Amino acid sequence: MALTNKDIAMLMKSLRAAHIITGRDKNFKAQLLRKFEMDEEGELTHLPVRYTAGTETSGIAFIEGSGGGKTTAIFEVLRHFKPLALNPKTGMPRYLHVKVEAPATLRSLGVSILKKLGVDELSDRAKVYSIWEMVRYRLQLMEITLVWIDEAHDMFKSASGAEIDNMFKMLKGLMQGDHPVVLVLSGTERLSAMTGLDPQVNRRFVKIRPAPLAFAVDNPRIKDVIAGYAKKAGLQVAIEDETINRLIHGCRYRFGRGVVCILEAIECALYDGASTLEIKHFEDAWATREGCAIDQNVFAAVDWMTIELEDEGEELMHTSTSRRKVKRSKAA
Repeated sequence: MALTNKDIAMLMKSLRAAHIITGRDKNFKAQLLRKFEMDEEGELTHLPVRYTAGTETSGIAFIEGSGGGKTTAIFEVLRHFKPLALNPKTGMPRYLHVKVEAPATLRSLGVSILKKLGVDELSDRAKVYSIWEMVRYRLQLMEITLVWIDEAHDMFKSASGAEIDNMFKMLKGLMQGDHPVVLVLSGTERLSAMTGLDPQVNRRFVKIRPAPLAFAVDNPRIKDVIAGYAKKAGLQVAIEDETINRLIHGCRYRFGRGVVCILEAIECALYDGASTLEIKHFEDAWATREGCAIDQNVFAAVDWMTIELEDEGEELMHTSTSRRKVKRSKAA
């Protein structure tokens, strides 16, 4: 029986809601477990481990290109991390998530955090140091012990040298004092470049850097993902290894972008009334998303490896090894 548009919309909603556990989740959770104290019974608590004679905490920097899947992984791990679950006193989790809005300043970031903490009205004359004193006070009052700053690279995007120095002082300040918190920063490679400018900030963070997708190495895993989603959608699969390679290149070697492309191809197949997911569905989905000519479509072009893909100013994270592997596979 043919699916209606409503059926397809509900099915796609279900597919998008499904979370695929990857090494990102496992690595982040492993580091998170090390950031909090255990009680006398061996149960993990919400209290951060303190270093330097008990004066400061440490943090996690999750660095990956846009569309890699880091934000989804952090969300899923924190959502299921029992020590930071709902605080019955406040009705809120013991962690706070704030996304940096570019262009960011120390003041705008502080105001954004206060809004998340329930402070909606703030005087335009409030000094920056007063805003951050209020941030630290509210974090302590609400017993929040982890702060996650998403898109953290945008804290440094257009700031002056003095503003960047003040950002560094703010980061260190959140991990010090009477109520230090575990700080999680997530962002692109620019985040690594900026935090590396301040040795004191840099040493306070462990780094998580997922490897980019690679031809041959990740093909079986991508095949399994496609098969899993297709099965839920009621589709057969007729996809060759070269199509997987095209997908890896087209998604800029990032897992999250690859998942989005797979879901959009499945959606095309469903609206076509197809029973089998094929490369033409990836080609159609890619054309719609990228708005490119057919000779620039990675699923249609013959010499698809030469197609240069715009990536929001970021360097593609593929390796020369990947290029060599795909050339060998094409020649075989």
